Amino acid sequence: MNIGIVAGTFHQQEIELMIAEARSVAGALGLRIVETVLVPGSMEKPLALKRLLLKDSIDGAVVLGVIEKGETKHGLVMAQAVIQAIIGIQLETMKPVGTAILGPEIEPGQIPPRLRPYAAAAVRAVAAMLK
Repeated sequence: MNIGIVAGTFHQQEIELMIAEARSVAGALGLRIVETVLVPGSMEKPLALKRLLLKDSIDGAVVLGVIEKGETKHGLVMAQAVIQAIIGIQLETMKPVGTAILGPEIEPGQIPPRLRPYAAAAVRAVAAMLK
């Protein structure tokens, strides 16, 4: 099975770790990551995801990112909209999406220990739904 990754680049170092973990877990599960799409932030993820899942060669996808706690509730509102859009795209295309978007309102110190486990869980979710 072929899957893709959609990831935001705003937290570049963290996302690189998440992508590496996703690749490792996908390989161990017999999934091939055939395309990685990098976007500026979380608001761009739904469009990139839909473009990816509309391809016949893609069976599912993983979405990676971080939405840190800010001074306002912008991140919370954005996260709700993005997750709702991702669920809609998943149902529309009938292709599984594993989501590992840390946050919203995650504190900087909470990010590092969650990067690899959440990326791995997102890949495992896609693998389970592809069975």
